Order: sequence, then structure tokens, then C-alpha cells
Amino acid sequence: MSENKNKNLSRGLKSRHVQLIAIGGTIGTGLFLGAGQSIHLAGPSILLAYAITGLVCFWLMRALGELLLSDLNSTSFVDFVAKYLGKRVGFVTGWTYWICWISIAMAEITAAGLYMRFCFPHLPQWIPGFVILLVLVTINLITVELFGETEFWFSIIKIAAILMLIITGIVLVAIHYKTDVGYASLSNLVAYGGFFPRGAKGFILSFQMVVFAFVGVEMVGMTAAETQNPKQVIPEAINDIPMRIGLFYVGALFCLMVIFPWKYVSPTSSPFVQVFQNVGIKGAAAIINFVVLTAAASACNSALFTTGRMLFSLNYDNKSKLGKKLGTLSHTQVPANAILVSALVIAFAVLLNAFVPGKVFTFISSIATTCFLFIWSTIILAHLKYRKQLKSEGKPLASFKMPWYPYSDYFVLIFLIFVGFVLVLKVDTLIALIGSILWLLILNIIYFMRKKRKQTTK
Repeated sequence: MSENKNKNLSRGLKSRHVQLIAIGGTIGTGLFLGAGQSIHLAGPSILLAYAITGLVCFWLMRALGELLLSDLNSTSFVDFVAKYLGKRVGFVTGWTYWICWISIAMAEITAAGLYMRFCFPHLPQWIPGFVILLVLVTINLITVELFGETEFWFSIIKIAAILMLIITGIVLVAIHYKTDVGYASLSNLVAYGGFFPRGAKGFILSFQMVVFAFVGVEMVGMTAAETQNPKQVIPEAINDIPMRIGLFYVGALFCLMVIFPWKYVSPTSSPFVQVFQNVGIKGAAAIINFVVLTAAASACNSALFTTGRMLFSLNYDNKSKLGKKLGTLSHTQVPANAILVSALVIAFAVLLNAFVPGKVFTFISSIATTCFLFIWSTIILAHLKYRKQLKSEGKPLASFKMPWYPYSDYFVLIFLIFVGFVLVLKVDTLIALIGSILWLLILNIIYFMRKKRKQTTK
């Protein structure tokens, strides 16, 4: 493969690509398959949990957006973490973010194999996952524009499914449609134990699932170095986050619960299937299966993009032979070597998953998602340090600045600490939290060992 020694990434992502990537980053299989479990845990109060978490994600992205637009030559947000919090924190954050997205891709590719068995029950689970991975790697290796176009259409499918549910909900409530368990009505929100039927405990415990549903929202920050006119496109994509969360999460869950009272929503199957089947849509399960397959492919597509750019960024100025290869672009200005290495790790992990007990795989995925609390915290801390430095140097603020600074930053940090506390309340999430802390400690030890080795070889 011919390589380009120019280390500038191609600015091939258009405004519509970034807008839909931003939307896709907040809509995953958790909404289509896991919403029933969330509703069962907290009842209608899950709407408030999503609204609060949505506000936190908006402030998180505003902080990230301000950092990104302060230096458009940076290849990822980890550059700012290293600049303002130190190289050690940058090293730990970068490799944690890389392994997190590797884990997400592993989980989604494995899930894609299961979804394909809905139509082809005798097909070995690893085959569809491997084929999807191969197709997506090819797309990512060609041009960043092709990646953006693929993600654009993946997002369109997910959005169409949610809009279909919302329109269905409006119509059914308007005609007072009779379901298997009563009538579609706004009163269903409070008719079965009020807005907080599970009390404060159910509401608090729900934040664990709600926060992890938003994992990937920061991915739009990885597109800044490859976006046409980023000073306009990135602020637009970030400022639309409250509307997207309000419509696609709060709106969808609201419609689910006014059609079916929350206590009748199945915690083990997709509530989307339950609603569409009840209104007589034939093949509802097949339709939602196609949508979740799309969501899984979308997550893997995003993972290849993100892990490739992160591995490139981590090796940008690496002097070793392998580091130079990973920190080099192809002739189409994509980090092809970094994408291929990431894809090989994902493929190996998927094959390994066939021989590893399911609980081990779930445990690794849980650690990865828990690590996002650390990653999001470093973004906020880097923003606080950036603002402090600007003030000390007497430099003017950027036009796209964090609203209600510094209180919004502190609110996000307090919220992330609160979620960490919630993880302690359940055994499975506590184990994942301990595992993520151990992972971060291991990375710190590796950093100090590498630093010591460099010093001794000088």
C-alpha cells in the first residue's frame, strides 16, 4: 500500500455526514432492545433520567467542542488531554479509549451474528460477523467520505424506526386505541404507581443503563480533523444534541409508555416489537431485527473509524518502526495501517469469543463501558485547565464557548462521580468498576516502565 508522508487527514466529511454521525452516536441497540429493561427498572421516571443525562452529555460535548475548535490541527481530543493534563493522562486516556471501542466492536459484531440467525437459524454465528467486519474495513480503507456516507444511511434507518414509533404513538393516543392491556392514553404514564413507581431506588439505579446508552456521543469529536468547514459544522452538530435526545430517546420512550403501561412492557424482549405487533404490523419482529442489525453494523463502523484514528493519533510522532507505520496515512489520507491493526484485534476477539465463556466476554465489555466515566472526566478536566490557562495568559475566549462555565463543568464531574457511586450498589457493576480501576492502574504502570526504559537507553 502506497503511503502519504503528509500527516494531514482528509477533510472529506460533509455537514450531513457529521450531523448523522452525531445522531447515530446517540442511538444504539440499547434503545431498540434494552429499553424494556430500563422501563421495567424505573417506570416513567426513566424519562427524567434520560433528560438529566442528556443535559450532561450536551455540556460534555460543548466542553469538547470548545477544545476542538481551539486547535483544528489536533487529530483527536486526546491531544488536548495530553496538552492540559499531561502526557501520562493522555497516554492512559488514549489507550483506554482505543480498547473501549475495540470492546464495543467485539460486542456488536458478535451480536450481529446472533441477529442474522433470526433469518438463517443454521448459519454459524461467526460467519455473518466476519463478513460484516470485512465489508466495513474495506469501506473505511477507501476514503473517509465513504465511511461518512455509510454511517449516514445507517443513521437514516435507525431514525426512520424511531419516527415510525412516535407517529404510531400519536395516532394510537388520538384514536384511544384498544391494546391487549387497556387503551393508549397519556394517563398510562401515571396510572400505575405514579411517575416514580419504583421509588428513589429504581430511579437512581436506572442511571447506570441510561449513561451507558449514551456511550459514543463523544465520537463526533473524532471527526473534527476530517470535516469540511469544522468551525460551522461541529457547533451545529453539538447544539442539536438536546433536540436529538429529546426526540429520539425521551420521545420514543414516552410513546412506548403511553401505548403500553410501563408495567406491561416486556423487560426481556424489544418493546418496539411489542408495540408494532399489537397494532397489526406483520413481520414486526423481522423489521426490528433488521434495525438492530443496522445499529450493530453502525456501531462497528464507528468503532473502526474511531480506533483507527486513535491508534494513528497515539503513534503520530512515534519513532519506532511499528509506530511509524501506525502513524502514517495511505494515499487516500486515511490511517489504513491503524485501521487494519484495529480490525485484526476485533476479528481475533470475535473468533476467540466462540471459545470463551459468555460471562467473561460480558465482563470485558462491562469494564470497557465503565471506563467511559474516566474518559468523559478527562475531557471536562482538560477543558477546565484550558480555560484557566486562557485566563492566565489574557487570551480571548472562542466564539463557541461552554455555557455557564465553570458550574456546568463541575455539574458534569459531580454527575459522573454519582454514576460511579451507583455502580457500587450492584455486584455485577461493582466488579466491572473494580476491573476498570485495575485497567487504569496497569496502563499507568506501563507508562512509567516505558518512560524509565527510554531514559536508560538515552
